[in-house]
Amino acid sequence: MIDLKAARSDPDGYRAALARKGAAEAFDALLAADERWRALVPRVDELRAATKLKGKPTPEQLAEVQGVKDELKAVEAEIAAAEAERDAALEPVPNPPHSTAPDGMAEEDAVEISRWGEPPALTEPKEATEIGRFDMERAARVSGSRFGYLIGDTALLAMALYRMALDHLHAHGFTPVIPPVLVREEAMYGTGFFPTDRVNIYGIESDGLYLTGTSEVALAALHMGEILEGGELPLRYTGFSTCFRREAGAAGKDTRGMFRVHQFNKVEMFVYMAPEGSWAEHDRLLALEEEFLQRLGLPYRVMNIAAGDLGASAAKKYDIEAWFPAQERYREVTSCSNTTDFQARRLGIRYRGERGVEPVHTLNGTMVTDRAALAILECFQGEVPDALRAYGAPERISR
Repeated sequence: MIDLKAARSDPDGYRAALARKGAAEAFDALLAADERWRALVPRVDELRAATKLKGKPTPEQLAEVQGVKDELKAVEAEIAAAEAERDAALEPVPNPPHSTAPDGMAEEDAVEISRWGEPPALTEPKEATEIGRFDMERAARVSGSRFGYLIGDTALLAMALYRMALDHLHAHGFTPVIPPVLVREEAMYGTGFFPTDRVNIYGIESDGLYLTGTSEVALAALHMGEILEGGELPLRYTGFSTCFRREAGAAGKDTRGMFRVHQFNKVEMFVYMAPEGSWAEHDRLLALEEEFLQRLGLPYRVMNIAAGDLGASAAKKYDIEAWFPAQERYREVTSCSNTTDFQARRLGIRYRGERGVEPVHTLNGTMVTDRAALAILECFQGEVPDALRAYGAPERISR
């Protein structure tokens, strides 16, 4: 959640920033609800003070105090309702975008900031599903549309990618974690996926649990409600998990192949960082992603995502898009976001530093998903990068 105290002191600045995410009206509704709550606070304080009498009270004073108590009870109920209304108004207000996030509301408004590698010159490139062994027909019988089996060499390629990614991050100071993929609602709310992205989350209503679309959720909630010591920071974790997304709103998009599916595997980065270091850390996460893709030899471009296309929790996000020859375009394979103190405030995660106890900053980034295997299959048409062979991948993919 946003820093409400800071928003009160600079409402125009917050409104202008949030307007870039299309959230100016939500912010105004929050300020109005907050003002109603704040207007009641002095009256409650005044009535509470009036109930405290010094010495032995007279019968008249007791009767007067009883009247004050009756009024106090009514005003306390009123302020509790106002507080609930303010808290509800706070939920849909996203993290303000960083000034360096470009304007715009759509995917097309992202700004390219760099490229690496040359797209291969292929006369008739095959799609990934024509090269690797994917069985979507049988998966559809078992699970429905947008599911698939990865079989044989294709599965070995994918598993080699995950292990190479974990080793890459472990060598750079990240602690490996295999996190839960089922979490409670407070973890989904705390990371900003509820309420805005609830439509894309699979829920198990009987148990009050939700399947995560990224291990970011469980890694962020790992220290929920804790006060960390400043000397411990930064804390860097890398999680491997199976992820689930309903892909609501994706009707007609990427219906062929394995690019947009309901279940996939992912190696994720997650960092708890002191505020003064979070923007340098954001650049570091991007550099780690780029280094990994360069080791694989995949051509890519880096995109600075437009403010209005950011998720609720992100202040800024970079996407890396790899080249897909069969589609003749770049497609997203990784992303990394700085969520500043937004998630930490929702999850109650603070640290003890020189300025006292305050919220930490959190950052997250994708190191690899199954999409990287698709890009490898298409760019190299079945040949496997040398870097993956040490992790059990074959020299060439055989169906």
